[in-house]
Amino acid sequence: MTISPTIRSILATVIGLIVGNVVNGLLIQYSGNIIPLPEGVNPNSMEDLKAAMPTLPIKNFIMPFLAHALGTLSAALVACKLTFAHHHRIAIVVGLVFLVGGIAAAILIGGPIWFIVLDLVCAYLPMAFLGKRLAGH
Repeated sequence: MTISPTIRSILATVIGLIVGNVVNGLLIQYSGNIIPLPEGVNPNSMEDLKAAMPTLPIKNFIMPFLAHALGTLSAALVACKLTFAHHHRIAIVVGLVFLVGGIAAAILIGGPIWFIVLDLVCAYLPMAFLGKRLAGH
């Protein structure tokens, strides 16, 4: 039994998105062990994070950016490796799905404008296309 290229592309995209979300989530979850938040900021409270955003030093934005960028990169890389066709479309879909998540996070949590712009411009679509390229397509 052979799977049609379209079905294979859809499955590859879903698997890539799952992998990318796991990478993103693990990096966010353990980022406090690498670069701790200031004393008194609860990383599990969206209200605390939102309130602390204006006072956070630049170093506290490194891990979220890496989580977003590497999550997107790994998602596109896996999705493009698993399929035989539509690599460009898959990279666009992966990048857009993660970009929508980034926009939602920017709206819900906020942050300095420099970080929001950097994150939305550099962490999603460019990383999706880099993942496609690293996959050999």
